[in-house]
Amino acid sequence: MSTKQKTFVLIGTITIILAIDQIVKIWVKNTMEPYKGVELIPGFIELYFIENRGMAFGTEFGSGVWAKYALSLFRLIAIIGIGIYIRKVIIEKKTNFLFLIAMALVFAGATGNLIDGMIYDYIFDLDGHLKTNWVTVYNDNNDVYFPEKLRETGFMLGSVVDMFRFTVVWPSWMPFKLAGEEIFPPIWNVADFSISLGVGFLILKYRKFFGKRKNVASLETQAESTEA
Repeated sequence: MSTKQKTFVLIGTITIILAIDQIVKIWVKNTMEPYKGVELIPGFIELYFIENRGMAFGTEFGSGVWAKYALSLFRLIAIIGIGIYIRKVIIEKKTNFLFLIAMALVFAGATGNLIDGMIYDYIFDLDGHLKTNWVTVYNDNNDVYFPEKLRETGFMLGSVVDMFRFTVVWPSWMPFKLAGEEIFPPIWNVADFSISLGVGFLILKYRKFFGKRKNVASLETQAESTEA
């Protein structure tokens, strides 16, 4: 595959994933209410709109504004590093097609979630369609109120939009109190799926690679034994 073809595949894959990810997120933000579910496939998957402050699949990364800045900065550095790696190693040298797609999927997924944090606070209302960054809090008698800030907003501080939720549960005979519990409770988005798929391809690719290296080493050992 030529450099031009590899570049086309990379840009095409990244563009498609980013477009799907952002279209779904924007549609969910504008049409769904937070914490409300809509079944896509009954008993299997549903749309369930939440906004999280953490990493992929809602994984927490501390609390507060500095934790959010650290997470966003980590995403940005990772994306830059992947981009440099793609440019120097993948495009300029011979590489497996599956590896090419895998890196594109990881890059697109990481970028998709970074976009949420970078700009969503500027183009959308706050989490949960609230119209302001302040909420009214009443005292015990409900006659005196004061504004309370929900969270810091701005560049790199936006929440990530998640919407897909598996509703499959463990069967009744499962031990360790698993019966009736969701098999995979995290709520995720297209970007998370893209990252997971890319990492899966990388594991598959390197498993094959190291399997080949092992076979080559075995053949070399056998050859040395024969010569001896």
